[in-house]
Amino acid sequence: MVAANGLLIAGGLLSALAAAAHLGCIVFGASWYRFFGAGERMVAMVERGAAYPIWITVAIAAVLLAWSAYAFSGAGLLPRLPLLKPVLCAIAAVYLLRGFLFFPLMPMFPGNSLAFWLVSGGVCALFGIVHALGIRQAWPTL
Repeated sequence: MVAANGLLIAGGLLSALAAAAHLGCIVFGASWYRFFGAGERMVAMVERGAAYPIWITVAIAAVLLAWSAYAFSGAGLLPRLPLLKPVLCAIAAVYLLRGFLFFPLMPMFPGNSLAFWLVSGGVCALFGIVHALGIRQAWPTL
């Protein structure tokens, strides 16, 4: 295991928190989906009891939990996971791209407000920066 890295620990906690928020949407329903900016089409499906929003939300939460595990592995809290360095770089890249280049995604999700895009973009950018700085610190031991 590598020496503990506070920034990757923070990145792992941030990803785990995002996963918990997604799972909270499933537990608490349409009001949480609406609050987190899922868009009225998705909220309407939740209100009708459709399975699609649940499956999408579970998939997103699972990815975020896997990303959390990779950050914790890179931080030295978990055993070394396969392809640690490239996966951590990919995670940081996805967060940064989602954070700073969300404009091409906006037309694909017309129900989401500009406020949603700006807030979620800022959150993703912050997560990406934390991951990238943690990777930079841990690079020699990854």
